[in-house]
Parts: sequence; structure tokens; C-alpha cells
Amino acid sequence: MDSLTFNSQLSTPNLIECVPNFSEGRNLDTINAIAEAIASVGGVCVLHIDRGEAANRTVITFVGESHKVVEAAFRAVRKASELIDMRHHHGEHPRIGATDVLPLIPLKNITLAECAELARKLAERIHRELYIPTYCYEAAALRPEHTNLADCRRGEYEGLREKMGDPVMRPDFGGETYTAQASRSGATVVGARNFLIAVNFNLNTPSSDVASVIASRVRTSGEVCRDAEGNILRNAEGRVVRRPGLLRGCKAIGWYIEEYGCAQVSMNINDVALCPIHLAYETVCQVAREHGAEVTGTELIGLIPEDCMVEAGHYFAEKNTAAYTDKADLIAIAVSAMHMDDLCPFDVDKKVLVI
Repeated sequence: MDSLTFNSQLSTPNLIECVPNFSEGRNLDTINAIAEAIASVGGVCVLHIDRGEAANRTVITFVGESHKVVEAAFRAVRKASELIDMRHHHGEHPRIGATDVLPLIPLKNITLAECAELARKLAERIHRELYIPTYCYEAAALRPEHTNLADCRRGEYEGLREKMGDPVMRPDFGGETYTAQASRSGATVVGARNFLIAVNFNLNTPSSDVASVIASRVRTSGEVCRDAEGNILRNAEGRVVRRPGLLRGCKAIGWYIEEYGCAQVSMNINDVALCPIHLAYETVCQVAREHGAEVTGTELIGLIPEDCMVEAGHYFAEKNTAAYTDKADLIAIAVSAMHMDDLCPFDVDKKVLVI
């Protein structure tokens, strides 16, 4: 039995997933030390480590009983604060701190509201014991302005000092003073959310502009409307006018990844019911063709639930008038149809989560 299936069937009172993102994707010693800090908590299992050199960012996925996962998350933040100095960090991905974002995700016998309460307590502890400023976002948000991760991260690490002076946008804990620790570690955004699929669609162009245009057409928030002179249009209340995107339940940006020599549409699928991965893939392909580009492959960051891959397999099988019932066959069809092994082999046992 593979490790993902085994750990999803542990007989624990509850099961949660944690997917912290760290602002280091190049120094293997640092990444391994953070992973070891997580694994030092008995009963917690590290499922996957996804390292991106160009983004200079690593995503670590681990699961376990709620109180054990929270302790492992704290140890990871502590280790990252010891080893990562944000004053010297550069990468393609938006970020605000050494441990940039830290979500708790309910998997079994625990609610999103309970994860949110755990996240708030963890955020307070991170500040109290490590002196790192923290935001609470998504379901754990303490104020509406902090619900969206992008708003918490706005201005990134370089803009944190200025945000400290804003009573609305300063961190929820430790946001009053820009300390030496804040200068070194930045801030950490802690929250609770439902399962999210992080995926990058590779394009046969190096143009980040093309990727950005595609991203703006497909993401839920859409694109900013401009007049003939290129000025941003605003309504009577002064708010920016946007053209809604083609997909619901997702966020997306476009960038160029030097490591791969191509541009990507980088997407977070927040609601798989509204935006299944196969619909995201097909829509990005369609808009890319409209802009003279092609999608060459799909890069999954972290894990994806088995049900999502099986659903995608059914979609592509039916599209080709074929009928399959075996889960393994359907997953293989989805991997092939979306070219999920374009950049590296797609290891089903390590990438597909059976809950």
C-alpha cells in the first residue's frame, strides 16, 4: 500500500493537512532541515516536498492528528526563521515572509471552523514565541480585509514595513512595530481553508505577457478594463471595473520560469466543484490558442485528491468515446490527456491523495 493511502486511513480522532510555503527553493540543506523539523513530531507524516528553483519556493505537504500537525507547523516556522533571511530573498512567486503562507485543511472528523480556531491560536503563538508578525486569512480571518491571501501579501516582503503603519492592513499579531525579527523573517499568513489544487500550465512561449493575459481571462476575478488610451476604468464609486473571468473558483497569474525556459499560467483552484482540473486545463488551452500559444503540459504542485483525477479521466475518456471503470486506468488517461508528465514523470503514488 502506498504512503498516501496508508496515511489517509490512520485511525486518528481527526486528520488535517498542512501545506506551508517556504521562501527557499534552492538550498537543499535548508529545505531538508525544515522537513526534518516537521517530521520530528511523532504521528505526523510528510507526504510531499515540492521545490521550485525559479520561484525560490518550496511547498511541503504533511498530515496527522490536529494537535500534532499544529506543533509540527510551529517547529517548521521556527526552523525557517532560523535559516531563511528575507533581506536576501529573490524569486518569481509573490511572498511576504520566510514561511510565507501556512494553511490548515480539514480532511477527516474535523470541521473548517475548528481548523480556523487552531490557526488563530497558532498565529498568536508564532508571534508570542518567535516574534514573527502574523496574519490570519481565509476561514481564520480576524477582519474582512485579511480574508484574501493576496490582500495580506500585497506589497510583498518589501512593503511590510509600510503596511505596519496602516491600522487596517498591518498584521493581526505583532503588527505595530517593524522589528529586527520582522526585517529578517517577514510576516507569516496563517489560516484555514478547504482543499486547494495548485497547478501550473506550461506554454510554448517564453512571453510572460501572453501568460498574464491568459491568466486574466480565465481567473474568477477577471481582467481590469481600460479605455482606448490604456487608462484603468473606474465606476461611479471609484472602484476598478473588471471583466469577469471564464472560470469560477480559481485564481491565476502568468509568469516566466527560467528553469523551464517557458511561460506558465499558475493557478490555484479553490473550489474543485466549480472548477474541476480538466475544465481549467481545457479553458486555458482554448484561451492560449486565441493568443497564438499552446499548452504543452500541466505541472501539479503538491497533491491532488483521487476523486478529481478520476473525474478528469472520465471526462477525457468520454470525449474520445471510450468507456473505462478502473480507477487506475482513468487516472492514467487524465495524466496523459493533460500532459502531467511534461516536465517530469508523474508518480501517482506520490501525487494522488486517497482520503
